Amino acid sequence: MKVDVVLAGVGGQGLLSLAAVIGGAALECGLHLKQSEVHGMAQRGGVVSSHLRLGDRPIHSDLIPRGAADLVLSLEPMEALRYLPFLASEGTVVTSTTPVRNIDPYPDEGEIRRALADLPRALLIDAEGIAQRAGSPRSANLVLLGAAAPFLHLSEEGLERAIGRVFAGKGDALVEANRNAFRLGLAEGRKGATR
Repeated sequence: MKVDVVLAGVGGQGLLSLAAVIGGAALECGLHLKQSEVHGMAQRGGVVSSHLRLGDRPIHSDLIPRGAADLVLSLEPMEALRYLPFLASEGTVVTSTTPVRNIDPYPDEGEIRRALADLPRALLIDAEGIAQRAGSPRSANLVLLGAAAPFLHLSEEGLERAIGRVFAGKGDALVEANRNAFRLGLAEGRKGATR
């Protein structure tokens, strides 16, 4: 088993926490893991990405070659488009539909959405809206993790335990809010995985 994942977003969206959860769940499952992060500008709004390589055999490089990612998981729609060159021909994109207008002028949202919707395997999620309805507006990253879970080949229970470990220092209420956001995203991912 091998899964190569490119995580993409902008600063302040919780991408590095997301990488920590996925990595923690992979290690708990006894998988090998390599990770590389690019923090972009050291401020909110700068580009952030991470390559995660998970497998049942040793992994020798932490960088995913272009055209080899099984999954592009993006917290921002334009960033999903930016990382499409990494996507394998049979790969999947899971992305938020809510833009972060960190550049001016920001490209036309309709064109971005159409380009993503035209991909053979893409799941576009209103992660922010789902997180708001869940009562945890800052948990959109965990909503997207849930939506992407069917494509990660990691156990849902392992991902929930990893959420508990990563956010344990922030209190039980936040851990449960993040787990709830994950579960709501999982329901969306299951619907999308069956299309």
